[in-house]
Amino acid sequence: MNILDYLATEFATFEEKPFNPVDSAVLSQFCMVRVEGIAPPLRERASFKRLGTVVDNLLSSVKRPVRFIDLLRAERYADMFTGLAPSLVKENLLALAASPRFRDVTVKDCLSLFDADRQTQFAAMAFVHKKEFAYVGFRGTDASLTGWREDFNMAYDAPVPAQEHAVRYLEAVAPRLPKRLVVGGHSKGGNLALYASLRAAPSVQDRIERVYTHDGPGFKAGMFSPEDWHRLEGRIHRTVPHDSIVGMLMESHTPPLVVCSTERGINEHSPFTWEVAGDDFQYLDDLSDNAKFTDALVSEWLARYSDEEAAAIVDALFKAVEASGAQNATEVFFGGAKTATMLAEAAKNIDAASRDTLLAALGSLAEIAARLMAQGLAGKLAPKPKQRPSQHPRPRP
Repeated sequence: MNILDYLATEFATFEEKPFNPVDSAVLSQFCMVRVEGIAPPLRERASFKRLGTVVDNLLSSVKRPVRFIDLLRAERYADMFTGLAPSLVKENLLALAASPRFRDVTVKDCLSLFDADRQTQFAAMAFVHKKEFAYVGFRGTDASLTGWREDFNMAYDAPVPAQEHAVRYLEAVAPRLPKRLVVGGHSKGGNLALYASLRAAPSVQDRIERVYTHDGPGFKAGMFSPEDWHRLEGRIHRTVPHDSIVGMLMESHTPPLVVCSTERGINEHSPFTWEVAGDDFQYLDDLSDNAKFTDALVSEWLARYSDEEAAAIVDALFKAVEASGAQNATEVFFGGAKTATMLAEAAKNIDAASRDTLLAALGSLAEIAARLMAQGLAGKLAPKPKQRPSQHPRPRP
């Protein structure tokens, strides 16, 4: 089963079965629906007055919370869905509207910010179940180059605008939501959910029952203190797929739960590929060797550069992406081997200093990868001491 199968077969109410990790993943994918103009906007403008960003959806005339069925607008479908799998995001909306578990959940306080000049892409919304609880969901990265640029900026800049907006948003909506709060998101949305929860005022933080981060990247080293993490101890639920790449980036305090996926490699990043067992995901014992290799590779590579050097590399990378003429960022960064070829070709059309910076960084990455691969091969070929088999082997789910 996947999350769409779950929506089609789980008929229990939230009173009969409490909110669970699959419910969070479902709503995190709804956050990839552009509901501006058809769902009620955030009204607390004071929190965002100082922003130069134009917040178009604050001007929406919609006032009352809406249900998922109210959002089925075929005339909006052409540009309503974003993310890695827009067609599945659409299916997710249809399934939510039909689901007896979710059909009476209401959507409110939608906020969307997009500013190419400030390299900002942010969206969030609140989902309310009666007067019982609310899920505050944050959108992951859309298909824009601006959204992906902000993601890369996280490696050397802290906080990025979307993270600051996430805190403002959570603190702005919390007073008008039920006391019980759940916060979550997928990918960048998971990072924003956790950042907002860690930085929120104690009066808000104390109401948070759980923070879900679904394959969300971590944070720049040293961004949070042990005391910061301690305040949310036991309330962070972190899931990553078997071949996780995105969710293993940078520093994370909470060990992940490893989810079984029907795909492999970067395609596992989509929660639509994650296997569901009952009211939870199907979990594995550990990350794949590929995930561990990528984690070691990227960690060592990033450690070689200062913040200033990393900023120059990211700037050069996006000059090459723009020179390639690409409009859809997901096709670039999820393009596999084609991405390297495309960037190498596009690099010929950027200024010499940026080209040298990018090629040197890619060369460094290749050098580390070759060394780690050689070390891994040597380890596999080395004779291992005999071990007694376990008398009680742990069954794999």
